[in-house]
Amino acid sequence: MQAQGVEPGAAGLSGFRRYTWWSLEVTVTLSLALFTFPWLLDPDVPVLARGVAAPALAVAVAAVAVLLSRRLDSTRLPVGWSVAGWTAAAVLGAVVLAERDYGLWVLPPATMVAVAATYLPARRRWWLIGAAVVGSAALGGTVGAATGDGVAYAAGFPAGMVVFVAWVTLGMLWSWEVAGRLNAARALAAELAVKDERLRFAADLHDIQGHHLQVIALKSELAARLAVAQPDRAAAEMKEVQRLATDALTDTRAVVQGYRRTTLDAEIRNATRVLAAAGIDARMRLAPATDRLREPARHLLGLVMREATTNMLRHSQAVEAEIGFGYEDGRARLRISNDGAPPPGGDGTGLAGLAQRLEAAGGDLAWEHADGTFAVTATLPVGEVRG
Repeated sequence: MQAQGVEPGAAGLSGFRRYTWWSLEVTVTLSLALFTFPWLLDPDVPVLARGVAAPALAVAVAAVAVLLSRRLDSTRLPVGWSVAGWTAAAVLGAVVLAERDYGLWVLPPATMVAVAATYLPARRRWWLIGAAVVGSAALGGTVGAATGDGVAYAAGFPAGMVVFVAWVTLGMLWSWEVAGRLNAARALAAELAVKDERLRFAADLHDIQGHHLQVIALKSELAARLAVAQPDRAAAEMKEVQRLATDALTDTRAVVQGYRRTTLDAEIRNATRVLAAAGIDARMRLAPATDRLREPARHLLGLVMREATTNMLRHSQAVEAEIGFGYEDGRARLRISNDGAPPPGGDGTGLAGLAQRLEAAGGDLAWEHADGTFAVTATLPVGEVRG
């Protein structure tokens, strides 16, 4: 059940990792220490037994703390700490069992069984827990029968304790692993959304080049056949080929520079699709009359929408986003914000270049980062009302 691709420091997971770590450490290690420590202070317990049990308890608590902490980051078992933990748990359990405390002796070994199980694949961990249940029941029952204390409690309680400790430990770790898997799936969805956008660009380029080259090939073939019999018509066809080639170059540059098919309406629709694929809850607050904008303004705001969406997918760990568009004081205003933003860094060349273009068109572009939220705001004059 290893969570592949989990980065403990990733936004959104670091806090949950701390919660899981403290939950595991406090529940497991503190329980081990608190339940055993009163036994060490019991004056009825022989001094020799307490002298052996005290250092064993300290080593067991330290080993469990280290093993659980390492498990959140890796499934590679630290052998040294594992050997120390098992040895201390065995010594502590044997000393307590020798004093015929059937309710307490199994806690240290059960804790080590639960911790060791977290490092195993699902099937092997259940085999380990099952073996520990049977072994603890057999050992406790044997001692209980030999001392005349009875078999039922001496065998039943240790077996139940093993199951309970394993259930608590594995349950908390399971929630961490599920969160890691969801985070990895979300990152993959964002990556696929970016690849989909690249495929859309490739499809546009293919459509332009395929159409123009097909027509150019046909007209060139026709001109070649007419070159001798009808030279004037052949020359006209070659002029048409020249025009088609010029159009192809113009359209290709338009696609590369982001002009073709880039409008605010189209980019908002595309953002809705790719953000949903990336698992980002995008709330839309859109004015109903985007056609009040002139075509250049719709194009520029479309570029802002595309750049903000791309940055959100590539650079953030966003869970929620908000896209708002409206009009105020004769200006169109587009605002895109998202949570899960990393600390500010980089030169922001994409947004900086767009800011210059909007400023040249009489608008402005600003962005801000605060408390993990990144927001981009663009404004442009409305201009003439279309239609």
